[in-house]
Amino acid sequence: MSINTFVAPDGCRLAYETAGEGLPVLWQHGLGADRKQPAEVFPSISGVRRITLECRGHGESSLGDPERVSIAGFAEDALALLDHLHVAKAVVGGISLGAAIGLRLAAFHPERTSGLILARPAWVNGPSLQTMAPYLEVATLLRDFGPEQGARRFAQSPLLRKVQAVSPDNAQSLESFFSRPGPESTILLLSRIAQDSPDIGGAVDRVLAPTLIVANDQDFVHPIDYARELHAALPNAELRLITSKTIDRQAYIAQFRAALSAFLNKLVTAS
Repeated sequence: MSINTFVAPDGCRLAYETAGEGLPVLWQHGLGADRKQPAEVFPSISGVRRITLECRGHGESSLGDPERVSIAGFAEDALALLDHLHVAKAVVGGISLGAAIGLRLAAFHPERTSGLILARPAWVNGPSLQTMAPYLEVATLLRDFGPEQGARRFAQSPLLRKVQAVSPDNAQSLESFFSRPGPESTILLLSRIAQDSPDIGGAVDRVLAPTLIVANDQDFVHPIDYARELHAALPNAELRLITSKTIDRQAYIAQFRAALSAFLNKLVTAS
């Protein structure tokens, strides 16, 4: 396993991790997470090289120009990383935000995409304002009241209770933003990405790569309906339902790894 940095075309220093050798897989984290989140569910299989970029404002990566904090901007950074590593073509995707980055890459750069993994997608194409509303509330409370008082106010939020009723795991993740280092960076990330989208328009017709969609049915932020809609829209997609972390975290991890392993092994064999 190797952790390194490179400089994006606009001068922003970004961190990335690589592990293994073989078929390149750009495997991305969710909003507010770092490289550890996608690594936890990635299988240990031979013939695969995992590449994970820590997006701007995440992990050890710099924030850079606030105007470049977007799904489109993160996708451009991921493409720059592949260029930096001299990777001509890769399986792309990730969890939540990572899935959105992968979808945008597959739509606009199909020549660079050998496969696509959409794990717990939080968007289909346009903004997901209803399911992203809790992130905007967290950003507003952090900005107006700071971490401690903001956390207390959020604990009493009817919106948090609505999330908890569907997915306690989502609720716990949202509450953790109040203790995340760098409140200013967190406010920017949450407020911008929560109102963003992959914005691929009619380019969905260009996503012909073999695709794996992973979802569960107890997830407020990543509704199973989004996964089913993407499954219906993408011609070469398969949908795998796994246990929610709310029910059994260890089963979630094991089933996630098994789904990735089966999909990637097919691509390794075909390459």
